[in-house]
Amino acid sequence: MTHDDHFRFDENAPLLRPYALIRGRTVNLGPDLDMLTFVVTVERGPRLRHPEPEYADILELCRVPQSVAEVSAILRLPLVVTKILVSDLIGDGYLDCRTPEHTDVGPVDLPTLRAVLDGVRRL
Repeated sequence: MTHDDHFRFDENAPLLRPYALIRGRTVNLGPDLDMLTFVVTVERGPRLRHPEPEYADILELCRVPQSVAEVSAILRLPLVVTKILVSDLIGDGYLDCRTPEHTDVGPVDLPTLRAVLDGVRRL
């Protein structure tokens, strides 16, 4: 393994392993975030106490509501890392979140699902 195998390269960010941002944590301590959870920056949050630029990037990005999945994709961070960073910001009062309501779905309509899949494949 070379020195470069330990780091991710992004021309807009310093060389840093994504999991170093979360200090090796694999579970967030805040709310249970779904990838479809919407987060938005609180109008008047306290002064940002996190020195890592990813936290500021998330706050800037979330001036308009974004799903956790969108934040992850735009910042090019693994979803697990993004969930923990977002959870930190929610816990500190910088972000507000809204988790989508989960509804019970009726019986699966297999012919409809196949038609949708066929349509996607044609694209």
